[in-house]
Amino acid sequence: MDVLIGNYTVPISIVRKNNKNIYFRIKEDGVLYVTCNRFVREKDILKAIRENEKSFIRMYEGVLKKQKNNEVFHYLGEPYTICFNEDVKKVFIDNKMIYVKDEKMFNKWYKNECLKVFNDRIEYWLDEFRDVPEFSLKIRKMTSRWGVNNVTKRIITLNSELLKRDVSLIDYVIVHELCHFYEANHSDRFWYQVSLRYPDYKLARKRLRVE
Repeated sequence: MDVLIGNYTVPISIVRKNNKNIYFRIKEDGVLYVTCNRFVREKDILKAIRENEKSFIRMYEGVLKKQKNNEVFHYLGEPYTICFNEDVKKVFIDNKMIYVKDEKMFNKWYKNECLKVFNDRIEYWLDEFRDVPEFSLKIRKMTSRWGVNNVTKRIITLNSELLKRDVSLIDYVIVHELCHFYEANHSDRFWYQVSLRYPDYKLARKRLRVE
């Protein structure tokens, strides 16, 4: 089943459960997933889509933008093309090309680069946070957060996708998470601590949401 949203023909997948409300989500595959009660009719779903068409257009265009960005690999904010070559013994970068043997080599390189870059930037910023406790760093891919600070366990987790952003945005996320050792919430006191070290934090937050 497809539906016309603006000028876009969008496939729909309907999942019926026992929930009371209708939930809409356009995922990275470009499909509009609808979760609703088994008694909800298709015409009611289509009516809800028509009534909120502008919102769905924005959602769908956001997905299209992400798909386009994923065609090119970004490393520290710069676009690169990944070139797979069986003769490559070690990953190397030349003229906006990243040469790797296969996906396994690329993934290992990516993981190591995350560790190297994030640790380097943390080391740089620790001069501004001399009284924070010792902590460990974890890296994993996250869908809704750029970083998390488990203050109790003293673990900072950074999103591996950050490696695709420029260093200034990596720095902001690191400063943000380190400031949580002073304030565990997002109170005015917390943002004051952030502003002391990263005055342009509002712009960084906006860029992380939009880009």
